[in-house]
Amino acid sequence: MTFESHSVTLKIWDPATIDHTLDEAISHVSAKANAPKDRIKVTRSGPDVFTVSLAEDI
Repeated sequence: MTFESHSVTLKIWDPATIDHTLDEAISHVSAKANAPKDRIKVTRSGPDVFTVSLAEDI
């Protein structure tokens, strides 16, 4: 897991935990960025790699 200012990149190995883990990451980034959850985007950049970040274009 890596952290940037308003994003987090996760490698999620267990498919059974993807939904829960991403929900938690969305809540974390939303709180850190002081932004509503609908301004958070999830990008899949590999088979098990996801980046949760603040959507700049909204």
